[in-house]
Amino acid sequence: MNASIPLAAWLESGAQGRSIGRVSLVGAGPGDPDLLTVKALRRLQQADVVVYDNLVGDGILDLIPPHVERIYVGKEASNHSVPQDEISLLVIAKAQAGLQVVRLKGGDPFVFGRGGEELSTITAAGVPVEVVPGITAALGACAQTGIPLTHRDHSQSAIFVTGHRKDGSYALDWPMLARPFQTVVIYMGVGALAGIVEQLVAHGLVPSTPVALVRNATRSDQQTVVGTLETIADVAARNRVQAPALIIVGDVVSLYDEHQAECLRKVAAS
Repeated sequence: MNASIPLAAWLESGAQGRSIGRVSLVGAGPGDPDLLTVKALRRLQQADVVVYDNLVGDGILDLIPPHVERIYVGKEASNHSVPQDEISLLVIAKAQAGLQVVRLKGGDPFVFGRGGEELSTITAAGVPVEVVPGITAALGACAQTGIPLTHRDHSQSAIFVTGHRKDGSYALDWPMLARPFQTVVIYMGVGALAGIVEQLVAHGLVPSTPVALVRNATRSDQQTVVGTLETIADVAARNRVQAPALIIVGDVVSLYDEHQAECLRKVAAS
């Protein structure tokens, strides 16, 4: 297969061959290998080839049998080492060659992971495909920090949004995000933190609203900093918080206790 050939033309050519394997879109979770699902681990052990992203940690890759082919197609905001179309072509080609393919994605494939796009493309190619859910980063971050997404005294709903749109902008439904008594978790937004804070305040959230930034949630190098909408940009700069990190906004962040969070991490690692 020539990866430069448009997907539709390649599929119509019949060059994909006759034997068909399977593609598993697998969520790798937030980083801690112990948070993989049983099915995700089983698919890794059954795989002939694993095509994996930037956010899949070394501890998870260590669970892949040594004979399995590994292909890195890491993607970061505004820096895609392999274009999305080429990734889909690669996965389809491997499955059409009769291989068991795991497309391994950080977090959950259907939560800001482009899993829906890849599922549609693979299905259109006539390749058997399944989706294996994973723990999304927000759940891992909250479990490790002790910040609940909902709480009867602080938040009756939780909203997950991405701070990085397909066109590179961060135009969001700011009036909705600035409503009280809810928790907002923003993925891929640290690079636009100052602008996000400005918009949330402009649309009604008070500057004293608590905010947490959690980088590399559930990993050994997890970093957590807290502040308010008024202070968080300075806190982030002072602590050199970089992507990948989540922005958690809402009164639930006031429940964060550094000592409790450290105890949670120690127990989780035991």
